[in-house]
Amino acid sequence: MFFAHLKNLTYPHNLIDLAFLVGDSKDNTLDLLNSKLEELQADPEPKNQFGEISILQKDFGQKVNQDVESRHGFAAQAGRRKSMAQARNWLLSAALRPTHSWVYWRDVDVETAPFTILEDLMRHNKDVIVPNVWRPLPDWLGGEQPYDLNSWQESETALALADTLDEDAVIVEGYAEYATWRPHLAYLRDPYGDPDMEMEIDGVGGVSILAKAKVFRQGVHFPAFSFEKHAETEGFGKMAKRMKFSVVGLPHYTIWHLYEPSVDDIRHMEEMEKERKAKEAEEVAKKQKEDKIKEQFDNKGSDWEKDKAVVQNLVQKAKNEEKEEAKKREDEKKAKEAAKEAAKEAAKEAAKEDAKEEAKDDAKADKADSAKDEKPKEAVKKEGADAKKDAVKREEIHEAWGVDEKEKAAPKQ
Repeated sequence: MFFAHLKNLTYPHNLIDLAFLVGDSKDNTLDLLNSKLEELQADPEPKNQFGEISILQKDFGQKVNQDVESRHGFAAQAGRRKSMAQARNWLLSAALRPTHSWVYWRDVDVETAPFTILEDLMRHNKDVIVPNVWRPLPDWLGGEQPYDLNSWQESETALALADTLDEDAVIVEGYAEYATWRPHLAYLRDPYGDPDMEMEIDGVGGVSILAKAKVFRQGVHFPAFSFEKHAETEGFGKMAKRMKFSVVGLPHYTIWHLYEPSVDDIRHMEEMEKERKAKEAEEVAKKQKEDKIKEQFDNKGSDWEKDKAVVQNLVQKAKNEEKEEAKKREDEKKAKEAAKEAAKEAAKEAAKEDAKEEAKDDAKADKADSAKDEKPKEAVKKEGADAKKDAVKREEIHEAWGVDEKEKAAPKQ
């Protein structure tokens, strides 16, 4: 992770000299470091290769264990900070060259940082400058948290506290034993704030520090003793301020430290693990109980499936019968309607036949009436003819007897 960050830095690599200090180590740190640096310098692209690389070894006799509680517990802080100050000063004195303009201190356990961090910090042109440092957390702890509380502004409460402490005492931030009420750079972060906004500070955290080389050349260092009741990086900030150098922090320019569980986190995780195991045991017991019940009524399930199938078949049969009955009723209805239509057609045909027969009868009757009418006409003609004959005969008789026409016409007295 650390070497990937080095490789990704956008500042010209050939202008960067690297220096590492290995001390109080009994594992394969040195071999691993050499291997990683050889791999880094073997990059076929010349612009990715760094300048001078120094690996220094020094055992400072540090007896503090490297577990979380030993390193971060309150009781270990004063001695640990003084020992770390010695290591920083020793490395600085061995690695600083006359050609160096800046000195950049970087913890190896920084997880995320901008590749342009060197240019970003240099652009402010301050003597000492630090970014804000946070760390990611598991979701059950809130997702994220301020990490480096050693960058702060001095407070009246802290100054009053310092006056009450022994000469060799070291005030450290983030512990209930020392309530300083200082404004911390970490707590002033706004994710949407201006990353270039500056804040004057008195103490600085050691995760990521950029300082001008002249600051060290003029005598500022990391106090391995109590300087104004502070040591190491916080004492370095105090000393730089005392010597009138500018010391600033960037509250909205954030880098992210690797998550390392605190003592409280570990205890909380242990409690969560106990709860998880208890829940698992409860679930196992519940399943065993269910299996036992199922075993006692092993065949009930299959019987129920059979009964269910029978019921489903009966329901389906009833539905089929209902469909058949409905179809039968529909067919009967259609048959009745067809018969009704057929009867209507038959009635129409019968009516037509009756009409035809009636027409025939009417024709016969008309013919018969015509025949009757013809007979009286013949009789009238015959009677007329007979009357005419009789009239002729009478005239002949009258002419024979000499009867005058007037006499014929005169009525009898």
